Amino acid sequence: MENHSKVALVTGGARGIGAAIVHKLAAGGFDVLINYKNSSQAANQLAQEVISRYKIKALPCRADVSLFGDVAEMISRVKEEWGRIDVLVNNAGIARDALLARMTEDDWDQVINTNLKGVFNCTKAVLKTMQKQRRGRVINIASVVGQKGQMGQSNYAAAKAGVIAFSKSLALELARWDIKVNVVVPCFTETDMTAQLPAGTREKILANIPSGRPGSPQDVANMVYFLASEEAGYISGQVFNVDCRVV
Repeated sequence: MENHSKVALVTGGARGIGAAIVHKLAAGGFDVLINYKNSSQAANQLAQEVISRYKIKALPCRADVSLFGDVAEMISRVKEEWGRIDVLVNNAGIARDALLARMTEDDWDQVINTNLKGVFNCTKAVLKTMQKQRRGRVINIASVVGQKGQMGQSNYAAAKAGVIAFSKSLALELARWDIKVNVVVPCFTETDMTAQLPAGTREKILANIPSGRPGSPQDVANMVYFLASEEAGYISGQVFNVDCRVV
């Protein structure tokens, strides 16, 4: 089945920032494939919600982004359903926090394989389709931790810093095909992951934010939507911090 509607794939799209991005893109008229690994019920509910609310097409699709085989099957499904892919949002990510002295090899491998290799896998898998179209947008979600570091998150920081460097390099490679590659860097954002922080840690973080509040998933989704839009047609290889702090 092929049509000419714009199609977006959001990894880790069932919850949190990913779900907000799905809503924003769907509201803008994009058909959306909602990738998930474990959140089957949430992904299915979200798909039904955006179909009903925005009158677009949405499909939930399970795939472990750290496995290239899973990703290849997911991209095949996108092409079978829509025949194209215009926007890839690499949002899927996990955390396995520990001081390095206590961090296991598995803690390191899981975070690097999901947060960094997953970006490679998904981008590699959509590349030929976007090159054939001679246009596309790749929007990678990094983290302020990848810019500044964070105690107990050396694996997460390394992965997110790698996403930034990967994106800048890829933007140079793909410019000739009009494929734009950019990075969105959330600061402290209200999600299930940050909700697990101890109260003292949360208060310390908020004390350094002039507005006194964390960012919302919608704040991040707004930036992603802009980068997916025609208005961002001359922007590539850039890093956008969704952050009200002055540094």
